Amino acid sequence: MPLDLALLMRAPSLRLVSLAALFGGLLAGCGGGGGDPAAASSVTGEAAPALVASPAPTDGAPAAGYVGGSCAVPAAAQAVVTSTPDHVVGTGSAASCTSDAVVAAVAAGGITTFNCGPDPVTITMTKTAKVFNDKPDVVLDGGGKVTLSGGGTLRILYQNTCDPAQVWTSSRCDIQDTPQTTVQNLTFVDGDSTAQNYGQGEVYGGGAIYVRGGRMKIVGSRFFRNRCEANGADLGGAAVRAFGPSAAAPVYVVGSTFGGAAGYGGSCSNGGALSGLGASFAVINSLMTNNQATGSGGGGGGAIYMDGNTTDLSICGSSIHDNTASEGGGAIFDVSNDLTGTMAIVDSVLQSNVSGKFETAGLPGIYLLAAPGQPAVTRSTISK
Repeated sequence: MPLDLALLMRAPSLRLVSLAALFGGLLAGCGGGGGDPAAASSVTGEAAPALVASPAPTDGAPAAGYVGGSCAVPAAAQAVVTSTPDHVVGTGSAASCTSDAVVAAVAAGGITTFNCGPDPVTITMTKTAKVFNDKPDVVLDGGGKVTLSGGGTLRILYQNTCDPAQVWTSSRCDIQDTPQTTVQNLTFVDGDSTAQNYGQGEVYGGGAIYVRGGRMKIVGSRFFRNRCEANGADLGGAAVRAFGPSAAAPVYVVGSTFGGAAGYGGSCSNGGALSGLGASFAVINSLMTNNQATGSGGGGGGAIYMDGNTTDLSICGSSIHDNTASEGGGAIFDVSNDLTGTMAIVDSVLQSNVSGKFETAGLPGIYLLAAPGQPAVTRSTISK
């Protein structure tokens, strides 16, 4: 398995949002430039950073985030301060940290931390934790010691602004900006959304987390062995499925790991890690490896699957390697139906991502239909 390279990246403009407003700090730390797809299979511009090996994690599983990632994190993408929580799950022992307590805390909204004792703990969920749209924004902070498990039978976390059971708060539930949910310093394992649509026909995918509407931010978290439907078009996201989130911000994924080693990756028809329908993603200082897109009549995006119109993908300080897709885009499948979407990759490496049937010429592991001149590639290696 190849070592990872340090990455830096300039983010593209986002829907209805000023690039300078959202990514000013990121741009200042990364420098500019672009590149054409024909040159993307080799290092462009300045030399890429030196190879850096990831440290061995203390629990034997891959660590959260890419150790070589040095991209500046915009204020909006940073972890939430949780020193004064609204709820604390647990009273100091592992046994006191239960699925029911997690479900209740998420339903109530606000900031939740955990007090499960000094050692790492796994909470096997017996119900999916669901965000209510009329409650305060949800923050779940595991302190780096808490794992939430779907037990291989259920989705772990659910947010849907258009689900009446979670309370409608807007006549345009499909475009509203709230609730805003943050998960940080948590591990999500063995989530499985197969056939779990909650009576809402579009709620497919998202083995660990499903999000429709509002916002989602993921910081310092890990996703292992999550699953969703093995076949089907326009569904996906073994770890995370975002369907029409707020246009005011991308789904931020910061310092997080999806897979990270053999046996830890996610699997779904599309998007072995992330899937977006009408969603933009900003992936910063993160690691995606050993994920699979398995579908026939799907099978796109071993790591990331995106479909929609004006959607943007930025990959910054992150390494994507050894992912596979049965159809197209062993690393990334990104289709902008109206050819207005953008992708930016700077000082990056995408390597050894296997596309089963098709990919864009000059972009190994990527299938892309987007705005003219995309992707913007600078000082990056995209190789087989």
